[in-house]
This record gives sequence, structure tokens and C-alpha cells, in this order.
Amino acid sequence: MNASPTSTPRGRRPKGQGPDLREAILDAAEALFSRHGFYGVTVRQVAAEAGVDTALIHYYFGAKRELFDSVFARRAEILNAARLDAMKAYVAKAAGGLTTEGVIEAFIGPLIDLSSTNDEGWTNYFRLVALVNNTPAWGGETMHRFFDPVVHQLVETLKAALPEAEIRDLYWCYQFLTGSMMLALSETGRIDQLSDGLCRSTDMQAVRARLYAYCAAGIEEVVRRKPA
Repeated sequence: MNASPTSTPRGRRPKGQGPDLREAILDAAEALFSRHGFYGVTVRQVAAEAGVDTALIHYYFGAKRELFDSVFARRAEILNAARLDAMKAYVAKAAGGLTTEGVIEAFIGPLIDLSSTNDEGWTNYFRLVALVNNTPAWGGETMHRFFDPVVHQLVETLKAALPEAEIRDLYWCYQFLTGSMMLALSETGRIDQLSDGLCRSTDMQAVRARLYAYCAAGIEEVVRRKPA
């Protein structure tokens, strides 16, 4: 008999009921996928981490790919709304005086704000996005499904700030920006070792003080050079 969504399967620790139990499964899957990637995690491992039976995961989500998509979509919706709101607010506030750095801050700022809460879930999610963004087989398709509208809005807003820019160059600049952004948010500890402790990957205020300017200067230089 399949477990019901409101029962605690025998031999498992209770994690709540209904939406709480569903969130517990998503949290467990998110943590595991962020460490081991899609192919390195089984549904059985997620069930063990969440303290539920595998049948309950299939009840809520279906197959492993559907579970993964649910993990990815849950926070993507929050990020997309926050970034769209921030860019809209910046455009209204700037009143025709848009700057490249201001646009970049509106786009990246909400992510740094969430990372600065020290919420383990957001740290796991940013690591997961970085992994997916660098997965050749299906990463591009996944990013396309969940993040394209907000990226198009970024490019459109950058074009308003830099009317002379070629759209092609702005898409290339986004490609470079997203790599810098996701590495900074992944908190891998690489810079800690590289700098002998002078810098800390968890220091989001240090990231904030440098990343916007770094990305904006690079974009403006590419636009100025007008690559062939």
C-alpha cells in the first residue's frame, strides 16, 4: 500500500504533514542535488535524508526529474519576482538617468540579500544553479525554462542604459556576468585558500562592494570597443 501524504511511514522520523512534509522533501533534495548533482543522487537517498518513504516522494512529485524540477522552480519563482521588482523600481527611481552599475545592482542585489541571510537553503540553491548552469547535456534548457524572462528584462534595461550597445554584445556580457555571479554566490571556499584567508567566500558584503562595479566596468568596455 502506498503511504498517504498525511501519514508517517513506519520506521521513519516524522517531518510534519501536508505542505510541511512536501517542503521537507524539497529541502532534502535541494541539499543533495547541490552537493552531488542530478545524476549523483537517488530518490532513495532523498527519502532517507527527508525521513520519508520513497513512495511518498513519488506521490508528491513523480519521477526524479520532476522532483528536481520542483526543487529548481521553488526558489526560481522567488528570485525572478524579486529581480523584476528591483529592476522596475530602479528604472522608476532613476527617471531616465540609468547607469550600468545601477542596473547590475538591481539584478544581482536581491540574490546577495538572500545569501546574506545565511539561510542554508539559499546557499544550497545557488550552488545548485551554478551546477546546472555548467551542465552541457540539459543545463541550458533548464536555465531557459526557469530564468529567461528575467534575463531578457536585464538585457532590455541595459540597452536603455547603454543605447549605443549591440544587443549581441549585451547577451555575451550576460554570459560572463552570470558566471561571476554564480561563482561568488556558491561560497566554495576557493578564494579563502587562494588568498590565505585574506578574503572569505562567505563575505557577501565584500562581494557586494566589488561585483557590481566589476561587471558594470566590463560591460561598458565591451560596448565601447564594439567587437566585430
